[in-house]
Amino acid sequence: MTPVPVVLTANGVRSALDLDPHRTLLSVLRTELGITGPKEGCDDSECGACMVLLDSDPVNACSYLAVQADGRAVTTVEGIGTADSPAPVQRALLEAGGVQCGFCTPGMVVSATALLDRVPEPDEDDVRVALAGNLCRCTGYQKIIEAVLDAAGNRNPAG
Repeated sequence: MTPVPVVLTANGVRSALDLDPHRTLLSVLRTELGITGPKEGCDDSECGACMVLLDSDPVNACSYLAVQADGRAVTTVEGIGTADSPAPVQRALLEAGGVQCGFCTPGMVVSATALLDRVPEPDEDDVRVALAGNLCRCTGYQKIIEAVLDAAGNRNPAG
């Protein structure tokens, strides 16, 4: 296949690439750009480990073609917070014990961030719906849900 020129802006960094049109956004992020937060879990849009924000909307990068992201803003967990300055969701997950093995955490953070950007004061049902595409095999979800609700309070002190 003939490579296609694509411009990806991932976590604010613009990269011009020539890509085979069949490449997934996940594979390009991980191999060409070295962004390893999004994980390959199921490779079938079932687990959410590969979740990224595409122009603020959560998408499964394992089933999204990189050429479809041409000219759009991609945000991964690395673009949401850092170890020195964690985002409210990241801090709340740690404090609530919502992180165990950590494999699902990047996708959970991305999905929760998208929710809190849209719904600053979500209720438990809002959180459950927003995280429905993210599977966790360790925590049982309740601590994750509580962490997202706590993060909403941190984002909006009146909440």
